[in-house]
Amino acid sequence: MERQTAPHRNTAWEDSMPLIIETSHQRSQKYGLRPDSCVDFGPAPKTELSLLFEKNRLLHTHAVPAMETLYQQIVNTHNMVILTDANGVIVHSLGDDDFLEKASRVALQPGAAWSEQSKGTNAIGTAIAEQAAVLVHADQHYLTANHFLTCSAAPITDHLGNVIGVLDVSGDQRSFHKHTMALVRMSALMIENQLFSSTFEDAITLHFHARPEFIGTLMEGIASFSPGGRFLAANRNGLFQLGLSFRELQSHTFSSLFGLPVSALYEHYRTASPGLLNLCMHSGVRVAGRAQLRLSNTVFQQSLTPEPPSAVAANQAAAAKRRLSGLRYLRTGDPQLELVIDKVTRVLGHDIPIMIMGETGTGKELLAQAIHNDSPRAMSPFVAVNCASIPETLIESELFGYEDGAFTGARKKGAVGKILQANGGTLFLDEIGDMPFSLQARLLRVLQERTVTPLGSDKSIPVNVELICATNHNLRNRIAQGLFREDLYYRLNGLVVKLPPLRERTDLETVVKKILATESNNGRYRVSDELLELFRRHRWPGNFRQLTNLLRTATVMAGDEHEICLRHMPDDFLDDMEQAPAKEEPVASGANLEEMEQSAILKALAAHGGNVSATARALGVSRNTIYRKVPNLK
Repeated sequence: MERQTAPHRNTAWEDSMPLIIETSHQRSQKYGLRPDSCVDFGPAPKTELSLLFEKNRLLHTHAVPAMETLYQQIVNTHNMVILTDANGVIVHSLGDDDFLEKASRVALQPGAAWSEQSKGTNAIGTAIAEQAAVLVHADQHYLTANHFLTCSAAPITDHLGNVIGVLDVSGDQRSFHKHTMALVRMSALMIENQLFSSTFEDAITLHFHARPEFIGTLMEGIASFSPGGRFLAANRNGLFQLGLSFRELQSHTFSSLFGLPVSALYEHYRTASPGLLNLCMHSGVRVAGRAQLRLSNTVFQQSLTPEPPSAVAANQAAAAKRRLSGLRYLRTGDPQLELVIDKVTRVLGHDIPIMIMGETGTGKELLAQAIHNDSPRAMSPFVAVNCASIPETLIESELFGYEDGAFTGARKKGAVGKILQANGGTLFLDEIGDMPFSLQARLLRVLQERTVTPLGSDKSIPVNVELICATNHNLRNRIAQGLFREDLYYRLNGLVVKLPPLRERTDLETVVKKILATESNNGRYRVSDELLELFRRHRWPGNFRQLTNLLRTATVMAGDEHEICLRHMPDDFLDDMEQAPAKEEPVASGANLEEMEQSAILKALAAHGGNVSATARALGVSRNTIYRKVPNLK
């Protein structure tokens, strides 16, 4: 078959893969396809879609966060982000509204098959056939109907190197950008690393690189070993840095690859503040490393006895839940919250205590849990203690634990305190401002010495915890009143962030949708425009706790109806709305509308670090609007 060529084929990138495209066209012809064949696709039956989703649930779970991040980079560019299974059948997609109509004509929707056998040369099918990242532009597609597309696809592989899916960005060929393929490759690697971590979460997992600053990035190598040190698997970058094939690595151990006995590795992580490992690979190259080890209470699990399948499944479900409640899931477009998340992201893994300020119900514990889930300690315990809810007579034993017979009524054999329960993980002290003054000195000593002495014991136990605190008090005022120790305050406030109250947030509609999706499981409910406007006017004294309870009740009241309206609201909420004064918006004196718009955009840009795409998404406008409103922006 003679290839059809575009009238303008003179850019370097178009000639970068001629052999792959030519070979793919030859395969397409052998499949009996004709360039003028019609794309015939009807909506897939719901039963088939359900089965497709179920078969690829794990892939979908780990891919969606990366897809959402990728989509934020290309939003408003006439593109779609697509995830397929190993056969090229679309599992999930995200797209610009103005491109969806065109996309539906060529079946870029769940259930559509994009293998070479069905669509000829295309990025998804050709990436599967070649097991490599592929760019197919315009008339490089075999079918004429697809010539308006530019598609960049990268295969997603499991730890054995098998293709289990494809990540693709498809869009109007006129909006092609040379950086799209790099973004797709990086996102696919991110998904692979997430899948790798979930597969080997009950193991020793080493993150390593010759340059320490690359640990925690997509450039790091990851290798997993059994509790006894036997090699299990490595990710792509891990195999590259080790310089051995998977087959060759199967005969190795942690010690033979990195020159350190497993026993010494466990000892390293028993210390109060373990730093990065300094390792020498079998090749002689020195690397820095950080290991994640499975914990059992406060003792590192070294048993070689495998867990029953039920326990493995439970751990996998817990890991998926952790990843679905990380910091990325708190990003809903509010500039103030974005700034908070950016700050805490910078200190993850650096042993810096975090203090979260905010009114009751603003989501302080939710943020603390998300910080833990995104930290290097995610596999270890997250222990929360509400200092205001525990009686003063019990809080000391709750925090520090006690020995057998320490006091009347204590349980036999004693009890492990919350601080020791959090060893190796994160300790979250909520309402720290309400901690009894007499206990503050003991907590300060624990933080300084990194040891805990249970009540009734004279033995100090080393402890290694990441500390997050939260309060709705002004601690400086508490210090002035003699209710809080100043030295403890300065030990706790490594990074102080403040969560905005719900009434000040700009993402109310998105928050409502997320809460409804959680409460109804299937996202069947929506809030009417009239009620949403009332929500925007409400002061929300109980913040998210109040909104969540209100929506939970409303879904029950709505029953089989899909729209939540005023009639589904409780009477006390409607009474509050009738009595509440209208919510006033601040207006800058002497400023005209254009100046106010420009000021709001500049503030949002500052909150997003100058990222125009993120700012446009937060404000609900296009990037062109941002550039038009701020002409001097470069």
